[in-house]
Amino acid sequence: MSVSVRIPTILRPYTGGAAEVAAEGGSLTEVLDALEVAHPGLKARVLDDDGAIRRFVNVYVNDDDVRFAEGLATATPDGTSISIIPAVAGG
Repeated sequence: MSVSVRIPTILRPYTGGAAEVAAEGGSLTEVLDALEVAHPGLKARVLDDDGAIRRFVNVYVNDDDVRFAEGLATATPDGTSISIIPAVAGG
């Protein structure tokens, strides 16, 4: 299933500068695995050493935060839009 993944500026060196890339996969895990094959190093910037989404990275499938959905098992049907967004902190 083809999905589009929006890449934040900080991760674009892994995608050759592309702001959006296509990937295949029926779940977020499968999409991240496909992204790693096409863009080595990207997955390690999204997931921690335990395979969980990094604390300061937000991932949305369509407009839903996956932390409040099914996490990495969130379904990604054909045409889904995924956004990877680094959290912003400050004060």
